[in-house]
Amino acid sequence: MPIRKYRRDTSEVSCCLKYVIFGVNVLFWFIGLVVLAVGVWAWTEKDTFNNLSRLTNIALDPAFVLICAGAITFVIGFTGCVGALRENTCLLACYAVFLALLLLAEMTVGILGFVFKDWIKTQATTGFQGFITHYREDPDQQNLIDWIQEDWLQCCGVEGPRDWDRNAYFNCSSGAVGSREACGVPFSCCRNKPQDIIRNKQCGYDVRKSSYNPNESVIFERGCLRAGEEWVESHLVPVAGAAVAAMLLKILGICFAQNLRADIFAQKAKWH
Repeated sequence: MPIRKYRRDTSEVSCCLKYVIFGVNVLFWFIGLVVLAVGVWAWTEKDTFNNLSRLTNIALDPAFVLICAGAITFVIGFTGCVGALRENTCLLACYAVFLALLLLAEMTVGILGFVFKDWIKTQATTGFQGFITHYREDPDQQNLIDWIQEDWLQCCGVEGPRDWDRNAYFNCSSGAVGSREACGVPFSCCRNKPQDIIRNKQCGYDVRKSSYNPNESVIFERGCLRAGEEWVESHLVPVAGAAVAAMLLKILGICFAQNLRADIFAQKAKWH
């Protein structure tokens, strides 16, 4: 009687699907690791780990946001990458669940943002005011607000330059204790002049004093809240398109992971 040789048939597991999931998530895994490392490094530079009192404003800390975003991206990338490469149905299931939860969270935020836009506006105002108050205390927050005012929205303060009176260094009463920045604003509130080769870091000095001549230096008069609303209105289509594209990618990721799991289960059943 001839001996039959059984060969392990792997034709049911799609190599294309497997390596698409693997390749995409290797990229996300690496990006998450880099973002997480940058966030941890920023906290280490500020000595946050040894000074827990800094955690009182943790929600306003850009480094904390980087740590959270990096950790989430790293975990999702790890489960998708290793799950696809090792054909591990448990990790692939975790990957699909993580993407589903992230998709649900994004949809919830979008819906709540539309329904409670006035409340979100109030919270954004409060958060930005907190940035102004702690402007000199945290270099990350300082760089972030400078970028918002100078490079992104070209604005000054929440509702206008007078909001900088909330900061101890820029408050007009700080002149009594020798603050040179009293009754001024940060340099990021100043309009860039094409003829300036070197950025004038003192352009915001004394601009809120009654004796100030507005022709000496020009600053942005509109607040960042109104500037942000105008930016959203003018970029509504690309922002909405990017949000929809991100959601579709997550849905595709969930479908790909589930299809690969189904292939793996079918192959295992065939072995038995």
